[in-house]
Amino acid sequence: MLRPAPTPGKRALLFVFITVLLSIMGLGIVIPVMPTLIKDLTGMGASRGAELNSILLTCYAAMQFFMSPVLGALSDRFGRRPVILVSVFAYSVDFLIMAVAPTFAWLIVGRLLSGGTAATFATANAFIADVTPPEKRAASFGLIGAAFGLGFIIGPVLGGLTGEQFGARAPFYLASGLIFANFVFGYFFFPESLPKEKRRPFSLARANPFGALFSVVARDKVGGILLAYFFMQLSHHALPSIWAFFTTAKYGWSELSISLSLAYVGITAAVVQGGLIRTVVPKIGDTRAVYIGMAAMAGSLIGYAFYSPTGVWMYVWTTLGALGGFMMPGMQSKMTAATPPDAQGELQGAIASVMSISMAVSPQIAAHIFGYYTAPGSGRDFPGAPFALGAMLVVLSGIVFTLAVRHLPKKAPVTTEGPEPAPTRS
Repeated sequence: MLRPAPTPGKRALLFVFITVLLSIMGLGIVIPVMPTLIKDLTGMGASRGAELNSILLTCYAAMQFFMSPVLGALSDRFGRRPVILVSVFAYSVDFLIMAVAPTFAWLIVGRLLSGGTAATFATANAFIADVTPPEKRAASFGLIGAAFGLGFIIGPVLGGLTGEQFGARAPFYLASGLIFANFVFGYFFFPESLPKEKRRPFSLARANPFGALFSVVARDKVGGILLAYFFMQLSHHALPSIWAFFTTAKYGWSELSISLSLAYVGITAAVVQGGLIRTVVPKIGDTRAVYIGMAAMAGSLIGYAFYSPTGVWMYVWTTLGALGGFMMPGMQSKMTAATPPDAQGELQGAIASVMSISMAVSPQIAAHIFGYYTAPGSGRDFPGAPFALGAMLVVLSGIVFTLAVRHLPKKAPVTTEGPEPAPTRS
């Protein structure tokens, strides 16, 4: 039985921050050692090993897509505390399974379970929406973005160092131990934030990713912002998928140079989303923050595509692009403000599902465009083409966002428990 916990406070927000941080670290910590582990289990070389690793990544992303709205809906029914604690505990067990995996099939099982139980972002964001006043939500959501940035910095580095010193399975044991320690911390200090009177019955129609999306889209004009959010994420997730290929083709960067540049990306993201957002957004408002983020992100992508004669310019555009971090928390704040308290988990589940879709689709689009414009003997030499498309997607996101916020209700509607009314045409 889960132990009762105190009123929400700084320790609770710290637990949420650590939970998201470890979820991202868990994804990144195994990246450096996966080639070695797959070779040990299957005997396959680098080429086939990469294909097998892509299967693991697909399993992970697919489970996040399907489980995010389920966990969000469960948290609307039973509260945030039990859902997030059970998920964190299961996530620790998942890594232990992969640490002792005797065959590749066990890795698939582990990645499926990890993807499902790592889908705690929906519940974490719903908790923030519960305990944070509307005017401060964008700043609090920025903490989640900072956790993302730090996770992508710490995870691969920690995994590489641990794997090199103690073997390919060591990072899995390390991740399991860290996540279990976080579970113990949360067991004693993570409170419930959703009162019983604000909970609503669990519904399979809302708990599947498509049902959650349809329900959110049908609610006022929230769906418009969600579409803008999708275009933004579609642009954003193209960056890591082709970064190494672009910098190698254009500058001949080594693996070390690529790693340092990615670390810089994570550092700038953490500074902006963990620091600037908390101080700037409350002063300028959510809408202006979104537009500032869009301008910065589009500008950096245009820079990558059309004016990056030397590798130093990648750092220049990365610094500008970090301000694009203003977009996500600003959009989330707008959507939560227009959503009733008993549907926050469902909304955050839909947001997480949209992010998962973009994470699956964007790399494929970017890779095909990059390959088309860099194919030997084709006469086409434009490695920055995916970045140019990304800039256009950001502009499209801005247009959709502008149309959506014009018709948003000023305050969140209040609903009661029970079946939702049938959506009406606007």
